[in-house]
Amino acid sequence: MNPTTPTCGANASAFAQHPGYRRMFAPDQLTLGIFMPLRFYDGNMQALAGQARLVGDIDRLGFAAAWVRDVPLFDPAFGDAGQVFDPFTYLAYLAAQTQRIALVTGSAIFALRHPIDLAKAAATLDTLSGGRLVLGIASGDRPVEFPAYGLDHDTRGERFAQSVDYFRQLLAEHPGPIQSPLGQLGSARLLPRPVSGRIPLVVTGSSRQSLQWLGEHADGWLTYPDATHNVLGPRRLAEKIRAWRAAIPGGGFRPHMTNEWIDLDDDPNFPRTPLQGGYVLRTGRNGLIDLLGEWREAGVNHAALGVQMARRPAQDILQELAEEVLPLFPALAGPAPHSQDW
Repeated sequence: MNPTTPTCGANASAFAQHPGYRRMFAPDQLTLGIFMPLRFYDGNMQALAGQARLVGDIDRLGFAAAWVRDVPLFDPAFGDAGQVFDPFTYLAYLAAQTQRIALVTGSAIFALRHPIDLAKAAATLDTLSGGRLVLGIASGDRPVEFPAYGLDHDTRGERFAQSVDYFRQLLAEHPGPIQSPLGQLGSARLLPRPVSGRIPLVVTGSSRQSLQWLGEHADGWLTYPDATHNVLGPRRLAEKIRAWRAAIPGGGFRPHMTNEWIDLDDDPNFPRTPLQGGYVLRTGRNGLIDLLGEWREAGVNHAALGVQMARRPAQDILQELAEEVLPLFPALAGPAPHSQDW
Protein backbone atom coordinates (compact mmCIF):
# COMPACT_ATOMS: atom_id res chain seq x y z
CA MET A 1 0.00 0.00 0.00
CA ASN A 2 1.27 3.48 -0.83
CA PRO A 3 2.43 5.07 2.48
CA THR A 4 1.16 8.49 1.42
CA THR A 5 -2.45 7.33 1.32
CA PRO A 6 -4.68 8.25 4.28
CA THR A 7 -4.81 4.65 5.46
CA CYS A 8 -1.04 4.48 6.13
CA GLY A 9 1.14 5.93 8.83
CA ALA A 10 2.44 9.48 8.54
CA ASN A 11 5.79 11.01 9.36
CA ALA A 12 6.24 14.00 11.63
CA SER A 13 5.55 16.61 8.93
CA ALA A 14 1.92 15.45 8.78
CA PHE A 15 1.54 16.52 12.43
CA ALA A 16 3.49 19.79 12.28
CA GLN A 17 0.43 21.73 13.48
CA HIS A 18 -0.86 19.12 15.92
CA PRO A 19 -0.63 20.55 19.48
CA GLY A 20 -0.66 17.21 21.28
CA TYR A 21 1.84 15.47 19.01
CA ARG A 22 4.23 18.41 18.98
CA ARG A 23 4.16 18.75 22.78
CA MET A 24 5.29 15.13 23.10
CA PHE A 25 7.56 14.27 20.17
CA ALA A 26 10.70 15.45 18.41
CA PRO A 27 13.75 13.57 17.10
CA ASP A 28 16.43 12.85 19.72
CA GLN A 29 14.25 14.25 22.50
CA LEU A 30 12.46 12.50 25.36
CA THR A 31 9.47 13.97 27.19
CA LEU A 32 7.54 12.76 30.24
CA GLY A 33 3.92 11.81 30.74
CA ILE A 34 1.92 10.38 33.64
CA PHE A 35 -0.25 7.27 33.39
CA MET A 36 -3.67 7.24 35.04
CA PRO A 37 -4.98 6.06 37.40
CA LEU A 38 -2.73 7.53 40.06
CA ARG A 39 -4.03 4.86 42.44
CA PHE A 40 -5.58 1.53 41.46
CA TYR A 41 -9.26 0.88 42.05
CA ASP A 42 -9.44 -1.56 44.97
CA GLY A 43 -13.20 -1.99 45.24
CA ASN A 44 -13.79 1.57 46.41
CA MET A 45 -14.15 4.44 43.95
CA GLN A 46 -12.62 6.78 46.52
CA ALA A 47 -9.26 5.49 45.32
CA LEU A 48 -9.79 7.83 42.34
CA ALA A 49 -11.00 10.83 44.36
CA GLY A 50 -9.10 14.03 43.58
CA GLN A 51 -7.37 12.53 40.55
CA ALA A 52 -8.65 15.18 38.11
CA ARG A 53 -7.30 17.92 40.38
CA LEU A 54 -3.87 16.28 40.28
CA VAL A 55 -4.08 16.03 36.48
CA GLY A 56 -4.60 19.80 36.51
CA ASP A 57 -1.40 20.03 38.57
CA ILE A 58 0.39 17.78 36.06
CA ASP A 59 -0.63 20.21 33.31
CA ARG A 60 0.51 23.30 35.24
CA LEU A 61 3.80 21.67 36.26
CA GLY A 62 4.69 21.20 32.60
CA PHE A 63 4.48 17.48 31.90
CA ALA A 64 3.95 16.61 28.26
CA ALA A 65 1.06 14.17 28.49
CA ALA A 66 -1.60 12.50 30.63
CA TRP A 67 -2.36 8.89 29.69
CA VAL A 68 -5.56 6.95 30.39
CA ARG A 69 -6.22 3.24 29.94
CA ASP A 70 -9.10 1.47 28.20
CA VAL A 71 -10.50 -1.53 30.07
CA PRO A 72 -14.17 -2.05 29.14
CA LEU A 73 -14.81 -4.87 31.64
CA PHE A 74 -13.24 -5.73 34.98
CA ASP A 75 -12.06 -9.34 35.00
CA PRO A 76 -11.39 -10.41 38.62
CA ALA A 77 -9.09 -13.16 37.31
CA PHE A 78 -6.99 -10.50 35.58
CA GLY A 79 -6.95 -8.47 38.78
CA ASP A 80 -6.57 -5.00 37.25
CA ALA A 81 -9.58 -2.75 36.74
CA GLY A 82 -7.48 -0.25 34.80
CA GLN A 83 -8.75 3.30 34.59
CA VAL A 84 -12.37 2.31 35.47
CA PHE A 85 -13.78 5.32 33.58
CA ASP A 86 -14.40 5.19 29.83
CA PRO A 87 -11.25 6.73 28.31
CA PHE A 88 -12.97 9.13 25.89
CA THR A 89 -15.48 10.39 28.44
CA TYR A 90 -12.80 10.82 31.07
CA LEU A 91 -10.37 12.59 28.75
CA ALA A 92 -13.15 14.99 27.75
CA TYR A 93 -13.65 15.72 31.45
CA LEU A 94 -9.91 16.28 31.88
CA ALA A 95 -9.76 18.43 28.74
CA ALA A 96 -12.10 20.91 30.40
CA GLN A 97 -9.74 21.19 33.38
CA THR A 98 -6.42 21.48 31.55
CA GLN A 99 -4.89 23.82 28.98
CA ARG A 100 -1.78 22.45 27.23
CA ILE A 101 -1.11 18.85 28.19
CA ALA A 102 -1.49 16.17 25.50
CA LEU A 103 -4.32 13.73 26.19
CA VAL A 104 -3.38 10.15 25.32
CA THR A 105 -5.18 6.80 25.30
CA GLY A 106 -2.99 3.92 26.34
CA SER A 107 -4.58 2.19 24.59
CA ALA A 108 -8.02 2.28 22.91
CA ILE A 109 -9.02 -1.27 21.97
CA PHE A 110 -9.61 -1.05 18.22
CA ALA A 111 -10.49 -4.73 17.87
CA LEU A 112 -13.56 -4.43 20.14
CA ARG A 113 -15.42 -1.32 18.96
CA HIS A 114 -16.67 -0.31 15.56
CA PRO A 115 -14.43 2.25 13.81
CA ILE A 116 -17.33 4.68 13.30
CA ASP A 117 -17.85 4.85 17.07
CA LEU A 118 -14.10 5.15 17.67
CA ALA A 119 -13.73 7.90 15.05
CA LYS A 120 -16.74 9.82 16.37
CA ALA A 121 -15.45 9.73 19.94
CA ALA A 122 -11.87 10.56 18.92
CA ALA A 123 -12.78 13.45 16.61
CA THR A 124 -15.13 14.88 19.24
CA LEU A 125 -12.43 14.75 21.92
CA ASP A 126 -9.86 16.15 19.50
CA THR A 127 -12.15 19.12 18.80
CA LEU A 128 -13.15 19.73 22.42
CA SER A 129 -9.51 19.69 23.54
CA GLY A 130 -8.22 21.94 20.77
CA GLY A 131 -6.23 19.21 19.05
CA ARG A 132 -4.54 17.63 22.07
CA LEU A 133 -5.56 14.00 21.47
CA VAL A 134 -2.92 11.38 20.65
CA LEU A 135 -4.62 8.03 20.16
CA GLY A 136 -2.79 5.01 21.46
CA ILE A 137 -4.46 1.90 20.02
CA ALA A 138 -4.25 -1.85 20.59
CA SER A 139 -5.83 -5.17 19.62
CA GLY A 140 -6.73 -6.10 23.21
CA ASP A 141 -5.20 -8.51 25.72
CA ARG A 142 -8.17 -9.55 27.92
CA PRO A 143 -9.85 -12.63 26.45
CA VAL A 144 -13.00 -12.27 28.56
CA GLU A 145 -14.01 -9.09 26.73
CA PHE A 146 -14.29 -10.54 23.23
CA PRO A 147 -17.17 -13.02 23.69
CA ALA A 148 -18.98 -10.32 25.67
CA TYR A 149 -18.89 -8.23 22.47
CA GLY A 150 -19.83 -11.26 20.38
CA LEU A 151 -16.36 -11.32 18.81
CA ASP A 152 -13.76 -14.02 18.29
CA HIS A 153 -10.63 -13.37 20.35
CA ASP A 154 -8.45 -15.31 17.89
CA THR A 155 -9.29 -12.97 14.98
CA ARG A 156 -8.56 -9.74 16.86
CA GLY A 157 -5.42 -9.02 14.82
CA GLU A 158 -7.31 -9.05 11.54
CA ARG A 159 -10.12 -6.93 12.95
CA PHE A 160 -7.60 -4.46 14.40
CA ALA A 161 -6.00 -3.85 11.00
CA GLN A 162 -9.41 -3.49 9.36
CA SER A 163 -10.46 -0.98 12.02
CA VAL A 164 -7.34 1.14 11.53
CA ASP A 165 -7.97 1.27 7.79
CA TYR A 166 -11.68 2.15 8.21
CA PHE A 167 -10.92 4.76 10.91
CA ARG A 168 -8.39 6.55 8.73
CA GLN A 169 -10.69 6.54 5.71
CA LEU A 170 -13.50 8.04 7.80
CA LEU A 171 -11.29 10.93 8.94
CA ALA A 172 -9.45 11.50 5.65
CA GLU A 173 -9.47 15.04 4.29
CA HIS A 174 -11.36 13.92 1.19
CA PRO A 175 -13.16 10.71 2.22
CA GLY A 176 -14.66 8.55 -0.47
CA PRO A 177 -16.88 5.47 -0.38
CA ILE A 178 -15.68 2.81 2.05
CA GLN A 179 -15.85 -0.89 1.30
CA SER A 180 -14.69 -2.85 4.34
CA PRO A 181 -15.47 -6.18 6.01
CA LEU A 182 -16.61 -3.97 8.90
CA GLY A 183 -19.14 -2.06 6.81
CA GLN A 184 -19.87 -0.07 3.66
CA LEU A 185 -20.27 3.69 3.53
CA GLY A 186 -21.46 5.76 0.59
CA SER A 187 -21.89 9.53 0.57
CA ALA A 188 -22.38 10.05 4.31
CA ARG A 189 -19.52 11.75 6.19
CA LEU A 190 -18.38 11.75 9.79
CA LEU A 191 -18.32 15.01 11.76
CA PRO A 192 -16.51 16.74 13.38
CA ARG A 193 -13.24 16.71 11.44
CA PRO A 194 -9.87 16.56 13.27
CA VAL A 195 -8.84 20.14 13.96
CA SER A 196 -5.27 19.60 12.72
CA GLY A 197 -6.19 17.34 9.82
CA ARG A 198 -5.22 14.00 11.37
CA ILE A 199 -5.30 12.17 14.69
CA PRO A 200 -2.02 10.32 15.42
CA LEU A 201 -2.44 6.56 15.84
CA VAL A 202 0.19 5.08 18.16
CA VAL A 203 0.18 1.29 17.95
CA THR A 204 0.81 -0.67 21.15
CA GLY A 205 3.15 -3.64 20.94
CA SER A 206 2.62 -5.74 17.84
CA SER A 207 -1.19 -5.69 18.11
CA ARG A 208 -0.77 -9.01 16.28
CA GLN A 209 0.72 -7.31 13.19
CA SER A 210 4.03 -7.85 11.41
CA LEU A 211 6.96 -5.47 11.80
CA GLN A 212 6.45 -4.45 8.17
CA TRP A 213 2.81 -3.52 8.90
CA LEU A 214 3.90 -1.51 11.94
CA GLY A 215 6.47 0.33 9.83
CA GLU A 216 3.91 1.15 7.15
CA HIS A 217 0.89 2.01 9.30
CA ALA A 218 1.85 3.20 12.80
CA ASP A 219 2.20 6.95 13.35
CA GLY A 220 4.17 6.00 16.47
CA TRP A 221 4.99 2.86 18.43
CA LEU A 222 4.45 2.12 22.12
CA THR A 223 6.28 -0.92 23.50
CA TYR A 224 7.10 -2.36 26.87
CA PRO A 225 10.55 -1.24 28.03
CA ASP A 226 12.30 -4.58 28.68
CA ALA A 227 14.33 -4.61 31.90
CA THR A 228 14.80 -1.20 33.55
CA HIS A 229 17.11 -1.93 36.49
CA ASN A 230 20.30 -1.87 34.38
CA VAL A 231 21.53 -0.69 30.99
CA LEU A 232 20.97 -4.05 29.25
CA GLY A 233 17.22 -3.51 28.92
CA PRO A 234 17.55 -0.12 27.19
CA ARG A 235 20.15 -1.64 24.84
CA ARG A 236 17.73 -4.39 23.82
CA LEU A 237 15.00 -1.79 23.43
CA ALA A 238 17.29 0.20 21.10
CA GLU A 239 17.61 -2.83 18.82
CA LYS A 240 13.83 -3.17 18.66
CA ILE A 241 13.37 0.53 17.85
CA ARG A 242 16.03 0.43 15.11
CA ALA A 243 14.35 -2.57 13.49
CA TRP A 244 10.97 -0.80 13.49
CA ARG A 245 12.33 2.44 12.06
CA ALA A 246 14.13 0.49 9.34
CA ALA A 247 10.70 -0.82 8.28
CA ILE A 248 9.25 2.70 7.79
CA PRO A 249 8.91 3.33 4.03
CA GLY A 250 11.05 6.26 2.96
CA GLY A 251 12.47 6.79 6.42
CA GLY A 252 11.53 9.97 8.24
CA PHE A 253 10.85 10.44 11.93
CA ARG A 254 8.14 8.59 13.80
CA PRO A 255 8.16 8.56 17.61
CA HIS A 256 8.68 5.66 19.98
CA MET A 257 7.16 5.54 23.47
CA THR A 258 7.58 3.28 26.47
CA ASN A 259 6.29 3.18 30.04
CA GLU A 260 7.17 2.00 33.51
CA TRP A 261 5.41 1.74 36.85
CA ILE A 262 7.72 3.37 39.39
CA ASP A 263 7.97 3.39 43.17
CA LEU A 264 10.00 6.57 43.61
CA ASP A 265 12.00 6.29 46.82
CA ASP A 266 12.56 9.40 48.91
CA ASP A 267 16.31 8.61 48.91
CA PRO A 268 17.50 10.17 45.61
CA ASN A 269 20.34 7.62 45.40
CA PHE A 270 18.27 4.50 46.02
CA PRO A 271 19.45 1.99 43.37
CA ARG A 272 17.22 0.80 40.53
CA THR A 273 15.59 -2.31 41.98
CA PRO A 274 13.01 -4.49 40.19
CA LEU A 275 9.92 -5.45 42.18
CA GLN A 276 7.08 -7.88 41.45
CA GLY A 277 9.10 -9.79 38.89
CA GLY A 278 10.21 -6.61 37.16
CA TYR A 279 6.68 -5.20 36.81
CA VAL A 280 7.54 -2.26 39.12
CA LEU A 281 10.80 -0.34 39.43
CA ARG A 282 11.79 1.08 42.82
CA THR A 283 14.38 3.79 42.37
CA GLY A 284 15.53 7.14 43.63
CA ARG A 285 15.30 10.08 41.27
CA ASN A 286 18.94 9.82 40.21
CA GLY A 287 18.42 6.25 39.06
CA LEU A 288 15.29 7.34 37.20
CA ILE A 289 17.22 10.15 35.51
CA ASP A 290 19.85 7.62 34.41
CA LEU A 291 17.14 5.31 33.02
CA LEU A 292 15.45 8.13 31.11
CA GLY A 293 18.79 9.13 29.62
CA GLU A 294 19.41 5.53 28.54
CA TRP A 295 15.97 5.42 26.94
CA ARG A 296 16.61 8.65 25.08
CA GLU A 297 19.90 7.25 23.83
CA ALA A 298 18.02 4.14 22.67
CA GLY A 299 15.66 6.24 20.55
CA VAL A 300 12.69 6.59 22.92
CA ASN A 301 10.88 9.92 22.51
CA HIS A 302 8.36 9.78 25.34
CA ALA A 303 8.21 7.97 28.68
CA ALA A 304 4.87 7.45 30.43
CA LEU A 305 5.36 6.88 34.16
CA GLY A 306 2.80 5.25 36.42
CA VAL A 307 2.80 5.75 40.20
CA GLN A 308 -0.13 3.46 41.01
CA MET A 309 1.98 1.09 43.11
CA ALA A 310 4.20 3.64 44.82
CA ARG A 311 4.27 3.86 48.60
CA ARG A 312 4.49 7.65 48.75
CA PRO A 313 1.51 9.94 48.05
CA ALA A 314 1.08 10.63 44.34
CA GLN A 315 1.17 14.39 44.89
CA ASP A 316 4.60 14.18 46.56
CA ILE A 317 6.01 12.05 43.73
CA LEU A 318 4.63 14.38 41.05
CA GLN A 319 6.14 17.40 42.78
CA GLU A 320 9.58 15.77 43.04
CA LEU A 321 9.45 14.71 39.41
CA ALA A 322 8.48 18.23 38.36
CA GLU A 323 11.24 19.88 40.36
CA GLU A 324 14.12 17.44 39.88
CA VAL A 325 13.50 15.35 36.74
CA LEU A 326 11.23 17.28 34.40
CA PRO A 327 13.74 20.12 33.78
CA LEU A 328 16.02 17.55 32.13
CA PHE A 329 13.21 16.16 29.93
CA PRO A 330 10.85 19.09 29.34
CA ALA A 331 7.69 19.16 27.26
CA LEU A 332 8.27 20.62 23.82
CA ALA A 333 7.22 24.02 22.55
CA GLY A 334 4.71 23.43 19.79
CA PRO A 335 1.64 25.12 18.40
CA ALA A 336 -0.88 26.29 20.98
CA PRO A 337 -4.12 24.30 21.20
CA HIS A 338 -6.96 25.53 19.02
CA SER A 339 -9.96 27.25 20.57
CA GLN A 340 -11.42 25.20 23.41
CA ASP A 341 -14.40 27.52 23.95
CA TRP A 342 -17.16 24.98 23.43
